[in-house]
Amino acid sequence: MAKDSLSLDYKKLDNLIHSRIRLALMAILTRVDDISFNELKKALNATDGNLSTHLKKLEASGYISVTKITDDTKTESRYKVTQKGLSAFAEYIVNLEEFVG
Repeated sequence: MAKDSLSLDYKKLDNLIHSRIRLALMAILTRVDDISFNELKKALNATDGNLSTHLKKLEASGYISVTKITDDTKTESRYKVTQKGLSAFAEYIVNLEEFVG
Protein backbone atom coordinates (compact mmCIF):
# COMPACT_ATOMS: atom_id res chain seq x y z
CA MET A 1 0.00 0.00 0.00
CA ALA A 2 1.33 3.41 -0.94
CA LYS A 3 2.26 5.69 1.94
CA ASP A 4 0.19 8.58 0.45
CA SER A 5 -2.98 6.48 0.58
CA LEU A 6 -2.59 6.34 4.36
CA SER A 7 -2.46 10.11 4.76
CA LEU A 8 -5.61 11.34 6.53
CA ASP A 9 -6.28 14.92 7.52
CA TYR A 10 -8.23 14.56 10.77
CA LYS A 11 -8.50 18.35 10.97
CA LYS A 12 -11.15 18.23 8.21
CA LEU A 13 -13.60 16.71 10.69
CA ASP A 14 -15.69 19.49 12.23
CA ASN A 15 -14.78 19.41 15.91
CA LEU A 16 -18.14 20.88 16.86
CA ILE A 17 -20.07 18.04 15.24
CA HIS A 18 -17.52 15.33 16.08
CA SER A 19 -18.93 14.67 19.54
CA ARG A 20 -21.22 11.71 20.11
CA ILE A 21 -24.17 13.70 21.38
CA ARG A 22 -23.79 16.63 18.94
CA LEU A 23 -23.45 14.19 16.04
CA ALA A 24 -26.64 12.47 17.20
CA LEU A 25 -28.37 15.85 17.58
CA MET A 26 -27.41 16.92 14.08
CA ALA A 27 -28.52 13.57 12.65
CA ILE A 28 -31.93 13.98 14.27
CA LEU A 29 -32.31 17.66 13.41
CA THR A 30 -31.57 17.06 9.71
CA ARG A 31 -34.50 14.62 9.59
CA VAL A 32 -37.24 16.76 11.17
CA ASP A 33 -38.69 20.22 10.62
CA ASP A 34 -38.32 21.03 14.30
CA ILE A 35 -38.32 19.17 17.60
CA SER A 36 -38.84 20.00 21.25
CA PHE A 37 -36.24 19.80 23.99
CA ASN A 38 -38.18 16.99 25.67
CA GLU A 39 -38.44 15.00 22.43
CA LEU A 40 -34.67 15.33 21.93
CA LYS A 41 -34.03 14.37 25.54
CA LYS A 42 -36.13 11.23 25.14
CA ALA A 43 -34.64 10.31 21.75
CA LEU A 44 -31.07 10.61 23.07
CA ASN A 45 -31.67 9.43 26.63
CA ALA A 46 -29.74 12.50 27.77
CA THR A 47 -29.88 14.52 30.95
CA ASP A 48 -31.27 18.06 30.89
CA GLY A 49 -27.89 19.62 31.67
CA ASN A 50 -25.89 17.58 29.16
CA LEU A 51 -28.39 18.14 26.37
CA SER A 52 -28.68 21.84 27.14
CA THR A 53 -24.90 22.30 27.03
CA HIS A 54 -24.59 20.67 23.61
CA LEU A 55 -27.59 22.51 22.18
CA LYS A 56 -26.09 25.82 23.30
CA LYS A 57 -22.81 25.02 21.52
CA LEU A 58 -24.64 24.18 18.30
CA GLU A 59 -26.80 27.30 18.60
CA ALA A 60 -23.78 29.55 19.28
CA SER A 61 -22.15 28.21 16.11
CA GLY A 62 -25.23 29.02 14.06
CA TYR A 63 -25.81 25.34 13.23
CA ILE A 64 -29.23 25.27 14.91
CA SER A 65 -31.86 27.76 15.95
CA VAL A 66 -34.25 27.71 18.88
CA THR A 67 -37.75 29.09 19.12
CA LYS A 68 -39.35 29.56 22.52
CA ILE A 69 -43.11 29.07 22.53
CA THR A 70 -44.86 30.35 25.64
CA ASP A 71 -48.39 29.75 26.76
CA ASP A 72 -49.97 30.75 30.05
CA THR A 73 -48.27 28.04 32.09
CA LYS A 74 -45.05 26.94 30.40
CA THR A 75 -42.40 27.62 27.80
CA GLU A 76 -41.41 25.06 25.19
CA SER A 77 -38.08 25.24 23.33
CA ARG A 78 -38.17 23.95 19.76
CA TYR A 79 -34.99 23.35 17.77
CA LYS A 80 -34.27 23.16 14.08
CA VAL A 81 -31.19 22.96 11.92
CA THR A 82 -30.15 26.07 9.99
CA GLN A 83 -28.84 26.21 6.43
CA LYS A 84 -25.36 26.71 7.89
CA GLY A 85 -25.88 23.59 10.00
CA LEU A 86 -27.10 21.56 7.03
CA SER A 87 -24.05 22.57 5.01
CA ALA A 88 -21.67 21.83 7.89
CA PHE A 89 -23.26 18.43 8.51
CA ALA A 90 -23.12 17.50 4.82
CA GLU A 91 -19.45 18.50 4.68
CA TYR A 92 -18.78 16.55 7.88
CA ILE A 93 -20.31 13.40 6.35
CA VAL A 94 -18.26 13.78 3.16
CA ASN A 95 -15.06 14.25 5.18
CA LEU A 96 -15.92 11.34 7.49
CA GLU A 97 -16.53 9.05 4.51
CA GLU A 98 -13.17 10.12 3.06
CA PHE A 99 -11.55 9.56 6.46
CA VAL A 100 -12.88 6.04 6.98
CA GLY A 101 -12.50 5.18 3.30
